[in-house]
Amino acid sequence: MDTVALYVHIPFCERKCTYCTFNSYTGLHHLHQDYVDALRAEIARTGRELGRVGASSLYLGGGTPTLLSAGLLGQVLEACEEHLGLCEGAEITSEANPGTLNAGYLSNLKRLGVNRLSLGVQTFDDGLLEVLGRVHNAEEAIETYRLARLAGLENINLDLIYGLPKQDLPGWKADLSKATNLRPDHLSLYCLSLHEGTLLAGLISAGKLPIPDPDLAAEMYEHAEEELARAGYVQYEISNWALSGRESRHNLTYWQNRPYFGFGAGAHSYSGTSRYHNVSSPEEYVRRVVRGETPVAGREQIDRATEMSETMIMGLRLCQGVSFEDFEERFGLPLAKAYGPQIRETIELGLLDANGSGVHLTPRGRLLGNEVFERFLAPDTG
Repeated sequence: MDTVALYVHIPFCERKCTYCTFNSYTGLHHLHQDYVDALRAEIARTGRELGRVGASSLYLGGGTPTLLSAGLLGQVLEACEEHLGLCEGAEITSEANPGTLNAGYLSNLKRLGVNRLSLGVQTFDDGLLEVLGRVHNAEEAIETYRLARLAGLENINLDLIYGLPKQDLPGWKADLSKATNLRPDHLSLYCLSLHEGTLLAGLISAGKLPIPDPDLAAEMYEHAEEELARAGYVQYEISNWALSGRESRHNLTYWQNRPYFGFGAGAHSYSGTSRYHNVSSPEEYVRRVVRGETPVAGREQIDRATEMSETMIMGLRLCQGVSFEDFEERFGLPLAKAYGPQIRETIELGLLDANGSGVHLTPRGRLLGNEVFERFLAPDTG
């Protein structure tokens, strides 16, 4: 394997956000130690099967990983190093919610080897934070960022959401201004996705909140492209901007469709030839691992056509696009031969562009990415 990434899912939250569809749960503090013991057992088992893979990145996601004590997080990191191995200089990221961290905890993260922090700020508007059900306010977000810098964390990402109910363009501009003034190393900007069954979708459906305006969201996105470029950030993926050299190595593994191995309740893995996921329930996950059973709940084989399709779709999310040379080296087939009609059609529509090295989305294509991606879907052979 070339680049291998490790993902560890910590499904615990203090409060479920109104828009959230992630595999996360409240009120499970009593399960923390048992869950970490199960994680360590699953990681050790995978190490016996694969050997030391020498991962280039490790990502602690959730949920809220930092709801675990620093000691428990340390046990997880030690297990990854002992049984799977981390490359020298590996990128080790932990997600965290502002307002739930203090200076001591942040210093412990640094001591444990975490060298990248991803803060779920979402917005600096206190009213919108209440709509989203976040546990922090804007002042706490800024203070958490400051404390992280004082703790020596030199690589920090901020997550922001746009296209929110009641959010207008001046408010979004203010969010971007406050974010860039902090000078984080990385910014991830996500357009709100409404999912049936979430509290936020229910409030909008009941008319208690306005329906988000997709045209306004597109205007917000275009403003972000301009504003972040002026601030010195380089866009390298549809939703991600970074200062030079601060691109997320872990997420690049996903976008390049390279292998990753996930641990914990609901975690997904991709070996290159198969994709599989664990049972979602944290309690059931612990029970299965304790009994010596596999926590895997589902698996699918990935054929060559699917691998090519997913490599195109994920690769086109990157601003550099898909390289002619890399695609042919990986699949033994010229890109133009594999997807000639699709490429020609999307170029004619102004959604895709080609140069001497490969194909990439145009600015309009980044706004209408799904219209491009669906053209590269593998045929359904079911």
